[in-house]
Amino acid sequence: MTGVESPVYEPGHGLLKGRTAVITAAAGAGIGGATARRFLEEGARVVVSDAHVRRLKECETELAREFPGAVTAVPCDVTDGTQVTALFEAAVREHGRLDVVVNNAGLGGTSDLVDMSDEQWSRVLDVTLNGTFRCTRAALRLMRETRGGVIVNNSSVVGWRAQAGQAHYAAAKAGVMALTRCAAIEAAGFGVRVNAVAPSLAMHPHLVKVTSADLLEELTAREAFGRYAEPWEVANVIVFLASGYSSYLTGEVVAVSSQHP
Repeated sequence: MTGVESPVYEPGHGLLKGRTAVITAAAGAGIGGATARRFLEEGARVVVSDAHVRRLKECETELAREFPGAVTAVPCDVTDGTQVTALFEAAVREHGRLDVVVNNAGLGGTSDLVDMSDEQWSRVLDVTLNGTFRCTRAALRLMRETRGGVIVNNSSVVGWRAQAGQAHYAAAKAGVMALTRCAAIEAAGFGVRVNAVAPSLAMHPHLVKVTSADLLEELTAREAFGRYAEPWEVANVIVFLASGYSSYLTGEVVAVSSQHP
C-alpha cells in the first residue's frame, strides 16, 4: 500500500446488535468476508454464504472461534433459484428472523467486447446481476411479511465509469444500481430500505489473480489518497447502510472511492 498513512481500524460499537444478516460470497479475504467480520463485531448474528463450500467451511470455523454461536454457514450458488430460496429459509429457521441482506456475490473478468463470447457475457451477468435479483426477491418476500429490513447491494464505480475490457462487468454493475433504485421504491411501502455501495479499488487476493499488475498500478494512481481501499473500509460503509444511522436513505448508491476523474 502507498500513501501518507494507513487507515485506522475502528472497533465495533454495537450498531447491529441483535440483528440477523445474510451475506453472500462471504468466504475469503474480500469485501464479503470483511463485511461478515464487521457485522459480527457490531453485534449481528451472521449467516455467511458462498458457492465455494470448502472456503465457506474454513470461514465459518475461523469466525466461530471468535464469535461463538453467532455464525452459520449455508452454501449457495446465486445462479440457482432453489439454492437461493433454501439460503433464506435456513436463515429464518436458524435465527427466527431476517433483518439485513448483503448481496456481495459477483463475477468479473477482462475481455474486449469484440473477443467476448456469449458464455463470458452471460456468466458475468448471471452471477452479478441476476444473482442480486434472485437474492433481493427472496429477501423482499420475507421482509414484506415482517414489515422491515435492509438490503445492501455491492455494485462498482465501473457501473458509472468506462473501463476497457469490462463491458460485461460494467453492464452488470450498472444493472445492480438500477435494480437497487427500483427495488427501493417498491419496498418503501413495507418499511424496507435498499441501497448499494460502489467501490472503486478494494484490494484482495482474487483481484490480484484476475488483474494485471500494470492495471492495478494505474488504477491505484487514480485514487486521491494514492492507495487502494482495504476491504474492511468498504465493509464499514455497508455497516452504516445496514444500521439505523442511515434510516432515511433508500435507493442510493454510495461510492466508496477516492478516485478522481
